[in-house]
Amino acid sequence: MAKVKIRNLKNKQVGELKLSDEVFGYMASETLVWEAVQAFLAGRRKGTHKTKNRVEVRGGSAKPWRQKGTGRARVGSLRSPLWRKGGTVFGPQPRDYSQRFPRKKKRGAVRMVLSDKLRNEQIIVMEDLQLKTHKTKDLSDLFKVLGVDGKVLVVDDENRNLYLGSRNLAKTKMVSTSGINVYDLLNCDHLIISRKSVEKLEETLRP
Repeated sequence: MAKVKIRNLKNKQVGELKLSDEVFGYMASETLVWEAVQAFLAGRRKGTHKTKNRVEVRGGSAKPWRQKGTGRARVGSLRSPLWRKGGTVFGPQPRDYSQRFPRKKKRGAVRMVLSDKLRNEQIIVMEDLQLKTHKTKDLSDLFKVLGVDGKVLVVDDENRNLYLGSRNLAKTKMVSTSGINVYDLLNCDHLIISRKSVEKLEETLRP
């Protein structure tokens, strides 16, 4: 069972927390993580792209000229894809790109990435993340005290000051415990999480 230091807002150790091997010592294949990322990115696609087919484009449905005798090619409609401003053949249509991904596999992928972050010492457990104000400067100063640089993922529940303060930092994202996903975990250099969120995360992800 791994142990991790618990720090306060002044970056001083105030205790230790034992982490469950079922969550933070999980080993799985990299293929599982890849599948989870692909499913996440597919779910983010809006799928609102659209082209008009020959039924939807503007133009008369009447035959532009008679079939024979003009010397021109036979044409049945100005909406034909062969014509300028005609309809598009097999163009993109609105669709849902989301993929069905089992909950058990999704949790397994999250456990694997969390375990990797712990081995690489990229997880910082805080005793409390309640800031006095919602100013971005206060959160930025906290990162300097913790010695954190690069992309940061902050995890805490019902912390409005932290949420408001993180919105103006381009490399910082805050999510709730239930909002943790594989993509955000892989995309961050450091994971800052409160003690309560760690305990809640273990209860949720424990198989």
